[in-house]
Amino acid sequence: MRGALALRNVTIRLGVTTLVTALDLTVAPGDVATVMGPSGSGKSSLLAFVAGFLDGGVFAAEGAVLVDGDNVSRLPPERRRIGLLFQDDLLFPHLSVGGNLMFGLPASIRDRTERRRLVEAALADAGLDGFADRDPATLSGGQRARAALMRVLLSQPRALLLDEPFSRLDAELRGSFRTMVFDQARRRGLPVLLVTHDPQDAEAANGRVVML
Repeated sequence: MRGALALRNVTIRLGVTTLVTALDLTVAPGDVATVMGPSGSGKSSLLAFVAGFLDGGVFAAEGAVLVDGDNVSRLPPERRRIGLLFQDDLLFPHLSVGGNLMFGLPASIRDRTERRRLVEAALADAGLDGFADRDPATLSGGQRARAALMRVLLSQPRALLLDEPFSRLDAELRGSFRTMVFDQARRRGLPVLLVTHDPQDAEAANGRVVML
């Protein structure tokens, strides 16, 4: 399927324990598939495998990851063009909000004026217009989460992985940020793989649920 994220026969083992067994999954552009299971079941390990960060010295893994029909399984993480959004926003404290977003832009975009324009447009899209020169420490939790999302999207990913990015937010912010993330992914036609413990996240995603 054009634009899809596909996992083919993915198996992940930790020692003698099999965490993921022969998983086949296709996530269409704009759709959100959810991975659920208890702590230690392999949810984050699956995301690490898809992104290319799984430690081969600790885990044994096999299977293929395809993005828009391209097998990226042997590519390093930086060449897979798969965006990651984590539980923590991971904003750099020594950079301004705009500097953090600038960091996400592809190196191929060299023109400074264009880079600044893209950052300012992303901030406006996230309801953070005029925040480019702000210190990240002055932002609220919800504002930091939105800035982190836009930094990921500015990297121009072909797929998006979400590792419990809503879990540290209170109930009201959680719902609004979740809606924003899903809407942004749908607007861009990005297939999304979400890891969560919260059934409400899976319900909002309204896609396939994989239990580990």
